[in-house]
Amino acid sequence: MAAAVTPESFPTDPRVLDFRAPPPSPIASGRRSCVANDEVLTHFLESSLKVPDLVLPDRVFPRQKLAGTPPNIDFRSLESMDTDSALEILDSVASIGCFQVVNHGIPSDLIRSVLSAGGAVFRIPPEMKATATRSPENLWGFEEVHAEDDSEEFVWCKDDQIFNKQMEGIWPLGYSNFREKMEKLWSEVGYISGKILEFLEKKIMSNRLLFEEHNKHEEEGSGSSNVCYLHKQWRNGDGNSLKYDVIRVLIRGCEFPHALCVHFTNGSSAFNVYSRKDWVSFRPHPDALIFTIGDQLQAWSGGRYKHVIGRAMFEEGGEEKEDRISMAILYSPPEIKIEKEKTISFAQQIIIAILFIIIYQFLSFIFQKI
Repeated sequence: MAAAVTPESFPTDPRVLDFRAPPPSPIASGRRSCVANDEVLTHFLESSLKVPDLVLPDRVFPRQKLAGTPPNIDFRSLESMDTDSALEILDSVASIGCFQVVNHGIPSDLIRSVLSAGGAVFRIPPEMKATATRSPENLWGFEEVHAEDDSEEFVWCKDDQIFNKQMEGIWPLGYSNFREKMEKLWSEVGYISGKILEFLEKKIMSNRLLFEEHNKHEEEGSGSSNVCYLHKQWRNGDGNSLKYDVIRVLIRGCEFPHALCVHFTNGSSAFNVYSRKDWVSFRPHPDALIFTIGDQLQAWSGGRYKHVIGRAMFEEGGEEKEDRISMAILYSPPEIKIEKEKTISFAQQIIIAILFIIIYQFLSFIFQKI
């Protein structure tokens, strides 16, 4: 017969662990199998944690707006334009965001020579272009080209001497010629844009306070009036390239503040005008300058005229690659001069009245003595 086990008979070695099994889990009466319980739990989760069906919008791409060709403004008759004709043109500008200027007076030979010199910029060897690629630190130069791109862009600034010296080192034979032609065209564009802006000011800028308020911050965009975009399209545009171009342009938006943007379309088959909500396409006048509204003019007009972005498109065959060059020049007036009415403040009127009273009393005293 085995001896009874007493507490003293348990091992006393501390290395021996005292292990006790946990009590058994209670089992409810009538418990179903785990398979049935899993089905109930699954049904509960599906009914209480149901993920809603997400419906994406049918259109994420800006819709094309049905609009006619923007109005033509005859530069030679700008000063003599009657009020009704001017208002009709400006109403159309407000709906589209751009207008065409004909009979502008810039020699066509000068425009062609500048575009030809600009086309030579894109023939610089790729390894040299890489040294002048744009970045957050370098505002000017070549845009980085990706595999899905069907175009190339070069951003030029007239007044950045460091960048100009860099380009002279990269392109020693052609850059001086390009810069000389660009500066000639620049003076012509500045004169015409200034006259156009004066015309808009007379016709639509009734609230001069908008101009005065903007003049306080004019220095913020002081360098934007000397920026030029050269754009080269490699191949004909299709639906996919158009969508990619629109999205890229809208994401980038406007990098530099400006009042007007002057476009040279170089015989392009279409001109697209992009905004956040929609876009418009039309066939440009072959000899016209296309002006699009800038962010500064939108602010000065109190939001009546919306800032848009324009792009010339070569959609039809027949042109050589070197000829698919378009150009856009940003214009901001160096200074907006506002004619202010000369008024005398109330304090000044009181001082003048007191002086008159003193003079009157002094003269009365003199006459009484005489």
